[in-house]
Order: sequence, then C-alpha cells, then structure tokens
Amino acid sequence: MTEFERQLVRSFNIFFQENGIKGISFRLKQHRFTHQFLDVIVDSLHPDYYLGIECKSISTDKGTKALYFTQHFTTDKQGAHQVDRMSDFLRLSGRKGFLAVELRQGVGKGRVAFAIPWNVVAERFEADGKGFRVDEIREFPKIERVDGLYRIEAKRWGEG
Repeated sequence: MTEFERQLVRSFNIFFQENGIKGISFRLKQHRFTHQFLDVIVDSLHPDYYLGIECKSISTDKGTKALYFTQHFTTDKQGAHQVDRMSDFLRLSGRKGFLAVELRQGVGKGRVAFAIPWNVVAERFEADGKGFRVDEIREFPKIERVDGLYRIEAKRWGEG
C-alpha cells in the first residue's frame, strides 16, 4: 500500500468518526497473481460514501507532464485494461468512483491531490485513451491536505 492510499484510508475513517457517520474505509489486499479492481473501498449506508477509489501518484518535479493510461495503469493477461476493470466493478457494485491523483512536487513543495469523478476518467479513456495532463488534473476538486492527512469534505465525494 502506498503512503497516499494509507493516508486517504485513514482520512476517511477519521472523517466518519468525527462526524458520527457509520462508515469504514479500507484497502483491498493485493494478491501476487491477481489484479486489484481498485485501491480504496469506502463502505457506508450513506450513499455519498459508498465509493471505489483508484489512487495514482506522480512526480511532477521529475518532468512528468501527464498521467497516462498506457504508463500508469495496468492491463491484465487477458488484455483487459485497468480502467475497464474498475468501470465494471463500479457498475456491478453500484458504487460511485473516483480517481484520486497525488502530485508530488518535489522537496519543500509538498504534495497536492485531486479527485476526478470516474465517469470523466472512463469517458476520457474511451475518447482518446491518452490520459490527463497535469494542468488538467489541477482543474478538478482539490483534496486539501492538513497535518499529513487529507481533509475529507462531504461535497467532494457526494459528486461523481
């Protein structure tokens, strides 16, 4: 589990506890020879928090200009792309989906993260199959970071 995923899971669980919402966030265990459907599961009877989140983290200080569907996502042995697998999982489970992208900006510049609704990801994948430029990622809702954790806000996750 990456640090970004761990922080996001912890942030959701703290949010639920502090707001008296019945819910839990966790990461699915990854097995060596099977692909995960997604990184973070959020379960709650509250429909705004019945989520599936795929997490990606890229280093913008090392010249990365975009999050590419070919480079940053996987394809399984049968040729199924990660975007298609997650889209199927979300459709079958009835969850809302998001792509959470963390931009690592280098020493002293901190990290920032953004939430892209999964329907936007799936549409982009179907349309051109390339990905999202960093400047496009920055146009999506920012996931604020406070004291090493991400601040979960109801309005952000209720969309998508």
